[in-house]
Amino acid sequence: MSKISFDNKQRPFFRSLKEKVNSYFSDNELRKSGGKKLYTKSIILVLVAIALYVTLVFFTPSAWLSALMCALLGIVLAFIGFNIMHEGGHQSFSHRSWLNKTSAYFFNFLGASAHFWKIKHNINHHTYTNIEGMDSDIDLKPLMRLHEDQPHYWFHRFQHIYWVFLYGAAYLAWIFYYDFQKYFQGWISQGPESKERKRKEHVIFWFTKLLYISIYLLLPSLMVGFVPAVLGFVIVSFVFGLCISVVFQLAHVVESTEFPVPNQESNQVEKEWALHQISTTSNFATSNKVISWMFGGLNFQVEHHLFPRISHIHYPQLNKLVKETCQEFNIVYHEYPSFARAFYSHLVHLKALGKAA
Repeated sequence: MSKISFDNKQRPFFRSLKEKVNSYFSDNELRKSGGKKLYTKSIILVLVAIALYVTLVFFTPSAWLSALMCALLGIVLAFIGFNIMHEGGHQSFSHRSWLNKTSAYFFNFLGASAHFWKIKHNINHHTYTNIEGMDSDIDLKPLMRLHEDQPHYWFHRFQHIYWVFLYGAAYLAWIFYYDFQKYFQGWISQGPESKERKRKEHVIFWFTKLLYISIYLLLPSLMVGFVPAVLGFVIVSFVFGLCISVVFQLAHVVESTEFPVPNQESNQVEKEWALHQISTTSNFATSNKVISWMFGGLNFQVEHHLFPRISHIHYPQLNKLVKETCQEFNIVYHEYPSFARAFYSHLVHLKALGKAA
C-alpha cells in the first residue's frame, strides 16, 4: 500500500495544544520521562514477578494454588509490559537513552521482539491508527470483524462470545508464530517500514527466544515435571495475552471511535494527524488511580497517542490540557467513565459488527 498522509498544513489544534503542554513542563521544570515514580513502580513489579516465579518453580504449592499464582504471574507480567517495556519502547521511561533501550528489551524477556514491536506499534499503529491495511492492531481477519469495512462471515455473529479465547491465545501465536514469520520473511507490518536489521538484532532475537523457552519451559519442566510446567506456561501466557489484548482494544475498538478511510485519489486523511488520533482513540477510567497505576496510564490513551514520548506519569495533567483545547476547538473527546463501561462498549461493538451482513 502506498504511503498515507494527513492534512497537516495548518494544524491549529495541535499547535495550540503543544504550546500548553510545553509550557506545563517548562514552567514546572519537569522532565517528560517517568523518573523516580516509574522506577519505583517498575522495581516493585519485577520483584513481585520474580517472587511468584521462584515460588512456583522451586517451592511449588498445591495444584490449585499454583494455577492461581500462574494467573497472577500473567497479570504482573502484563503490568511489566505496560509500565516498563511500553514506556521504554516509546523512549519515555527515562531521560537516559540506555535505560530506555534496556526497558524496551524487557519485551524480549517476555517472549516477543522489541525490534519488531517498535516498527509495528510505534510507526504503523501510532501513525495510522484504525486505518484498514495500515494498522495491524485492527487486523484480526478472518477470525474477527472489528469495523464495517472488513469482510463479514457467519461465525462473526459469535465474536462477542469467543473473543476471550482469541485474545488469550493471541500472545502464544505472537511469540511462537508471528515473530518467526516476520523474522524469516522480512515482513513486519502493513505500510511503509524499514526491513534492514543490524547483526545485533539477529543475535538478540535468537538469544532471547532461547532464554525465554529455557526460563518458562525447560527449567520448570526439570523442577516440577513436563505436564505441570506446560500447563502453568499456558495459564501464564493466556492471562498475559488476555490482559494486553483487552487493554489495547478498549482504547480503539469501541462504539465511539472512528475507522477513517483515506481519500482514494489523494490517499490522504483529510484532517490533521492530531485530530485523527482523537477521533480513533478513547480513554477509560481516568479517575481510577489503581487502574492508572497498573495499566501504565494506557487508560489515558488519547494523551498517549498525542504525546507518545511523554511518560504516563504526566497524563493526568495532560488530560486536563487536551480536554480544555478540545473544548476550545469544538472537538469531540472520547472517554468512558469506567473500565466496565468501556469493556461493555467493546462487546456491544463486536456484537453489532457480527450481526451486520
